[in-house]
Parts: sequence; structure tokens; C-alpha cells
Amino acid sequence: MTSIDDRREAVRPDTWHFAALLGGNFALALGPWFVRVADSGPVSAGFWRLFLPLPILGLLALRQPKPGPRPAATLGAWLLIVTAGVLFALDLASWHVGIAYTRLGNASLFGNSGSLILMVWGLAVARRWPRRIEIAALVAAISGATILLGRSLEIDPATLVGDLFCILAGVFYFFFILLIQGARGRFESWELLFASTLASAPVMLGIAIWLDEPIWPHVWWPLVALALCSQVVGQGLIVLALRHFSALIIGVVLLTQPAISILVGWLVFGETMGVLDALGMALIAGALLLGKLSEGAGR
Repeated sequence: MTSIDDRREAVRPDTWHFAALLGGNFALALGPWFVRVADSGPVSAGFWRLFLPLPILGLLALRQPKPGPRPAATLGAWLLIVTAGVLFALDLASWHVGIAYTRLGNASLFGNSGSLILMVWGLAVARRWPRRIEIAALVAAISGATILLGRSLEIDPATLVGDLFCILAGVFYFFFILLIQGARGRFESWELLFASTLASAPVMLGIAIWLDEPIWPHVWWPLVALALCSQVVGQGLIVLALRHFSALIIGVVLLTQPAISILVGWLVFGETMGVLDALGMALIAGALLLGKLSEGAGR
């Protein structure tokens, strides 16, 4: 799950930019593994993911070059960031709870459902009928979700609950993106990431306390790995690379996240996948890709 500036620079991407994009997605895909093995609660793990890297993010925000004069941040812009941070905390809390109950591949796919909701929202705002590629994306997403949710119910009702929490996370992420876009003109990418993370961390802690989860872990390495992989390396590499690529390339590389999560789920947790599971995942993955493709199509 990312909050990044998607403006592309006029610099032609090279091998390092593509490696950064792949590396960022790979690092983010490992996040559910660390959440699953942490001996704190899942929401508490989300708190540590946000809290531990704050000094690093703050330093990066201070050292980030300013390309030119920018409008001063208003009270309204700061309120947008704080509200967006609260929504990101709700997104992360829902997703981490879902990770604890469902398969890692499902969690990764459903957790990215916010991009499809954004596509539907764009159609509503533009007041136009969807094009064929957008209809195909919606049909594939609904079909894939129906298959996976049905399979989860067959396996265990708790797995279905996990899927629904991950879908709820996608809804919160949609609202987070809507708000964060309003502040992008006044903050650089690292400033935005630091400020939103700072606003999210206490909300995550409050939710973890409310759920009566264990906060302080006995084993720190999964939480340190989660913080570094997801919030520093994953976010950082994507912040560096994303603005150099088209929606098509971003969409293709995005699909590495659920693929890696499925592989980790199989190797580490023995999660198996049948033919219907594979079909459902392929349909949702295709929907995500079609949704990204539609961003680059003419209006």
C-alpha cells in the first residue's frame, strides 16, 4: 500500500529507474510476511511500521531538493494531510487485520482494489460512460472477486472475513488518495510521506490499544524489517522511480506484488492454490492492469 507523487519527469528512464520500480514493489510485497510472523498484534505491527522509520523519513524530507518556489502550505493543506493520515491508518489497520486471516495473495490483490475504485470515481466525476477497456476491467474485477470470496468461504469463514477487511482497506486507500492529491502541490514527495506517516502513527497505536492487542514485541526483527521494507525501501524506491514511467509500465510491475505474496505464502506458510483460485487471481490482476492501461488512454 503506497502514497506517492505520480508526476513523471521529462528524464528518460534508465535501467536503474526500472530496477528501483521493481525493487520497490518487491519490498512492499514482503510486508504481509512480516506482519504474519510478528509477535505483536497485526495493527500494532502497522504502528511500528509507521513509527520506526519516522527519523529516516524526516531526514529525507529535510534534505530533499526543492525544484523551485512553491506556494506556502496553508492550514487547509495541513488539515488535508492530517485527515489523509487518519485514513491511511484505517487503511493499514484493515489490511493488516485481513492479512492475519486470509491468504497472502488475496490480501495483496484485494488491498490494491483502491486503484479500481479510483477508476470508477474518475468516470463518475467526468460524467461519461466507461470505455471498453474500463468495462473489461470492472467485469474482470467483479468476476475475480466473486470467485475468490466464494473460495474463501469454502475454506473457512474467517478467511472470507480477512478478504473483506482487505477490500475495506482498498476503500480507505481510495479516500486517502483523494485527499492527498489536494496537498501535492504544496509539498515535495518525502515531505508528504513524512507528514502523512506522522499523522497516521498515533491513530494506529490508538486502534491497537482499543483492540487490546499486544503492543511491545518480544522479537523485533519482523517489525524492523517491515518498517524498512515497506515504509523506507519500498516507498523510497517507488518515489524515486514512479514518476519516470507510464501507467502501462506501472500496472505491469504492480502485478509483481501479488505474485511475490503468493510465492511467499506457498513457501513459508504452505498456502496452496487451486485452479479456481488461480483464475480468480488472474482476473483481478488483469483488472488492475486494465485499470492502469485506461489511465493512459485518451479521454
